[in-house]
Amino acid sequence: QVQVVESGGGLVQPGGSLRLSCAASGSIFSLNTMGWYRQTPGNQRELVAVVTSRGTTNYADAVKGRFTISRANAKNTVYLQMNSLKSEDTAVYYCKADFFRSTRSYWGQGTQVTVSS
Repeated sequence: QVQVVESGGGLVQPGGSLRLSCAASGSIFSLNTMGWYRQTPGNQRELVAVVTSRGTTNYADAVKGRFTISRANAKNTVYLQMNSLKSEDTAVYYCKADFFRSTRSYWGQGTQVTVSS
């Protein structure tokens, strides 16, 4: 049973920082790409950042220069360091894990990030 578990969300003031973590477990296959997405009420889930198994990263334009995605392959864990947070970063953040030799993507339950004074 594959599990994807996020942690690290919360309330932060504008200009502050948060670090999200996501751990994937339970698959017999190796992890391929892992990524962070976010969603606000009434809107579609959107890409924030992804990182491949080789460390190649891709970011949404809205977070470039402020967010950094990284991964610890030995721990099957991906991180999202969020700096200079803005009110428009407020959303539920979801982690997605893709495994080699598997066509299915696995999602976490989401973690709320609220940027407000």
